Amino acid sequence: MSASTHSPVLKHHFEDLGQQHACERLGIWMFLATEILFFGGIFGAYTVYRLWYPHEFVFASSHLNRLFATINTVFLITSSLTITLAIRSAKLGDRAALIRYLLITAALATAFMVVKGFEYAEDFHEHLVPGPSFSHEIEKEAVDKGLDPGKVQLFLCFYYIMTGIHGIHIIVGIGCILWLVWEAWRGTIPPENYSTVEVVSLYWHLVDAIWLFLMPLLYLAGAGYGAHH
Repeated sequence: MSASTHSPVLKHHFEDLGQQHACERLGIWMFLATEILFFGGIFGAYTVYRLWYPHEFVFASSHLNRLFATINTVFLITSSLTITLAIRSAKLGDRAALIRYLLITAALATAFMVVKGFEYAEDFHEHLVPGPSFSHEIEKEAVDKGLDPGKVQLFLCFYYIMTGIHGIHIIVGIGCILWLVWEAWRGTIPPENYSTVEVVSLYWHLVDAIWLFLMPLLYLAGAGYGAHH
């Protein structure tokens, strides 16, 4: 019987850590596949309506705050680096570095949500919301340009649904990362069990990748609108 069989992190229903880690990776990849299907449906619906109403979607996109989105993109890209460094620290058995990189990742994710909160606050202040509260000024501007205000609001529906669901995933990710911090602090993530960090990192990389699709779809679509109209 191998030494790994006696590891305190080995679950009783696995023969060894290799089998346990393989099952963990299979499980997270199956979960990520369902996430991709879920977001793929939303992205597909957005694409269809974007093709049907290109001018209204570009017009609506031009009113979003690209500065906030750019700052958040930097936060998430950096967090992908820090959680990767956390995996390396776990492999090397450097608990202090593991906790440090996990906390930095959680801090960057929290900063993302704070900036997103300011962005939503600005959107609501400017009445950039679909429904009865929709800005009369933007509605009039759209009509003056020969655009359908209803389709402009449709873009905003996609904007809030897509960024809102993504934000929920960010919050879940923060919780998972803080759980890793707790486990690392307790000393229950030895080098032979680094896959615990790896599994969470795969989820986090997906969350980051989704944002890298949301950024151009929502914010960059109308980046050059003012220059052409």
